[in-house]
Amino acid sequence: MDREILEKICNRLPNGSILKRERFRDQDTIYIEQSFLLDVMRILRDEFGFKYLTDLTALDHYPKFPRFEVVYHLWCHERSELLRIKVPVKSDPPEVDSVVSIWSTANWHERECFDMFGIKFKGHPDLRRILLWEGFDGHPLRKDYPVEGKE
Repeated sequence: MDREILEKICNRLPNGSILKRERFRDQDTIYIEQSFLLDVMRILRDEFGFKYLTDLTALDHYPKFPRFEVVYHLWCHERSELLRIKVPVKSDPPEVDSVVSIWSTANWHERECFDMFGIKFKGHPDLRRILLWEGFDGHPLRKDYPVEGKE
């Protein structure tokens, strides 16, 4: 990503919203405080052209705290730029705001993340399992899920 654009983004985001920044192999990541998630995402979409949410997933850092991070990959077509946003999830059970109101494609991404990691998305219009059946016990991408599966 262009360094100048990244600096403009960071200067525009609300005070206290950025926890840290990383650059690895020419890919930029901004860590965002969870309470600022929706405000930050609207700014990125409306003011900086990140109109496409390409992916949403999670990381499980078990046994560390915070255990989970939700990861968003945003794409700007005008500049052909990718920006990664990570949000550490400090609540137990894990819960973050849904971004479906900002990018409708988040609907299925959030359902998959809920299904596999057990992270709830507040305000999601239809948060239910998408890959596993409703009676399935647990969330198989959690690091404490048994490798052999549950009996």
